Amino acid sequence: MAKTTLKSRPFLQPYALASFAALFIALLMAVFPEETLESALRGLDIWWKVLFPALFPFFVISEIMLGFGVVHFFGKLLDPLMRPLFRLPGIGGFVVAMGYVSGYPVGARLTAQLWEQKLVNRAEGERLVAFTTTSDPIFLIGAVSVGFFHNAALAPLLAAAHYGGALVIGLLMRFHDRHAPLTGSAAAAHPSAGRRSRLHEALREMHFARLEDGRPFGKLLQDAVQSALRLMVVVGGLVVFFSALMELLTHAGIVAALSEGMRLLFGWAGLPVRLADAIIFGGFEVTLGSRAAGEAGTGLMHQAAAAAWVLSWAGLSVHAQVASLLSRTDLRYKPLLLARLAHSFIAAALVYLLWGWLAP
Repeated sequence: MAKTTLKSRPFLQPYALASFAALFIALLMAVFPEETLESALRGLDIWWKVLFPALFPFFVISEIMLGFGVVHFFGKLLDPLMRPLFRLPGIGGFVVAMGYVSGYPVGARLTAQLWEQKLVNRAEGERLVAFTTTSDPIFLIGAVSVGFFHNAALAPLLAAAHYGGALVIGLLMRFHDRHAPLTGSAAAAHPSAGRRSRLHEALREMHFARLEDGRPFGKLLQDAVQSALRLMVVVGGLVVFFSALMELLTHAGIVAALSEGMRLLFGWAGLPVRLADAIIFGGFEVTLGSRAAGEAGTGLMHQAAAAAWVLSWAGLSVHAQVASLLSRTDLRYKPLLLARLAHSFIAAALVYLLWGWLAP
């Protein structure tokens, strides 16, 4: 039997590709230093003026709510709904609500926290992240519908396609890792609670969770702020990096080449070729892709479908943010990747299906 050498081991291939990509990006930075600096500053400006004030309060509040046991309270109330529909404990309902209201990557952050507290296992965490990685309504309405499309009446259609597609993904993900065990419900942890009202059971769970945490409010607030700041630094770094990367790839002609290839594919499929730029830009960053969809000028229905695709795919920038949040857990990236891809096409299809009822 031939001896396997170190060079022939397949696990080295991803590291070789990553090293080549890093070297290529470093060379582009050396060739385009001014463009790199300017794009990095734009990414920093977006992080400081938009993302930091939008996400930081949610990160702090979510940490405090976990410490006070509020999440356990909602978990007990929502358990009869979440388990049969999504094969998730009721506590996942809180993540769904917070994720949909505050947008990516809050759902991934909360899921990682639940995993750390052993409130969800790996399979449940992967199901939860798959359909809570969504845009927030403020960005969907204010930035996309009003800012890029100049049409506020488009918001209901985009919202129905985007969030409806996310719920479809949640229903499909219940079959993910179907043989994995389910996390015990609150009623299983406290059998005597079965004789009480569900509201009383939820309050009981909240009380037990608060006692188990045990931190005074001052300590809890300090830990929440420190944790949120560390997370915001990671998010900011990724935003700056992808802003510079997109600028470098554009100046190197790579984005133009990818767009040209996508135009050929769209032409072959009978789709408007001017939407190719939105798909390429949206593949990297959701804001750039949404703006390109709004400026495509191919007809509002097709442009809305492209915007729904971009919002649901979320861009590699958001993927990197979510992957960084899940790096300390055993949750895998592949289910998220497949779910985002499926969500993007489902949302685009829902735009066409719902156009007759919700067209602006």
